[in-house]
Amino acid sequence: MGDPRAPAAVLAGIDLSAVPAPAQSVLTTILERRSVRGFLPTPVPRETVEAILAVASRAPSGSNIQPWKVHVCAGPVRDAICREVLAAHDAEAADPAAGEPHRDEYRYYPEKWRDPYLTRRRDLGWALYGAVGIARGENDKMHRQRGRNFSFFGAPVGLVFTLDRDLSVGSWIDLGMFMQNVMLAARAYGLETCPQQAFARYHRILRQHLAIPDDQIVVCAMALGLPDPDEPANRLVSEREPVAAFGSFHGF
Repeated sequence: MGDPRAPAAVLAGIDLSAVPAPAQSVLTTILERRSVRGFLPTPVPRETVEAILAVASRAPSGSNIQPWKVHVCAGPVRDAICREVLAAHDAEAADPAAGEPHRDEYRYYPEKWRDPYLTRRRDLGWALYGAVGIARGENDKMHRQRGRNFSFFGAPVGLVFTLDRDLSVGSWIDLGMFMQNVMLAARAYGLETCPQQAFARYHRILRQHLAIPDDQIVVCAMALGLPDPDEPANRLVSEREPVAAFGSFHGF
């Protein structure tokens, strides 16, 4: 994994001096975005969240249908969601049958893993566990670390993203671009984020607290808040493949 002390542009091998000065901040915001797994409890004003969502809504969508929906929780609503989802997570670990009510509504990962994706996933997982001092075989500690997802990693604000169930694949692409805008806009306000698909499994609990109708599918959630500078997990910097590994150029 990369050295978190190194500038993001250095880690990505980008020469910002070749970019006009006004645009450098845009590239820096993209390069420095990361999934933060430890937040301060400092409240985020509703007006700030609304501003972030307003900026994010400039994301493109097919024929401008703007399919995204966002259910924002904070305070006692957020706390109740966290308690119930974490309790369900713990109960399922103790007895797999307890997880029967909590079924995934869509498949996020492949049914059968293969390289290079399996190796990348494992590398990130062990890097994260190493950052927080969890060794191989410490299953109870791993379970507790996974459970931190369901406290939004301590963030005071949780966002839950949904789509109308009758929409098609293109709207999922649109939602992804909208979510990226949310994450980048948050950084402009000094905030950080962590997208969390793990919450989607517990959509029944989310529906009860956020009045999400059955005709919307819960796609994922996202933590939003000020990063905790003392959280060991926040020292993790995940690697990215070089352009040569995924880019194919023709006619240049």
